[in-house]
Amino acid sequence: MELIINHTRKTFDVLPATLEALLAIELPQKRKGIAVALNNRIIPQHSWAETFLSDKDSVLIITATQGG
Repeated sequence: MELIINHTRKTFDVLPATLEALLAIELPQKRKGIAVALNNRIIPQHSWAETFLSDKDSVLIITATQGG
């Protein structure tokens, strides 16, 4: 199974079921300052646990950073 995460193909033996599960793998320590789009559609944080992933989905993860 594979997902396209931030324009890079990533293969999984077992595809994470939801966006929340994917983020727990990709960004285990970060919960704030994250925006996620699935197949070019922004998904609100309150919907991550109910948003299911499919093979070949495209996920864009944007994290806020400090700086000036």
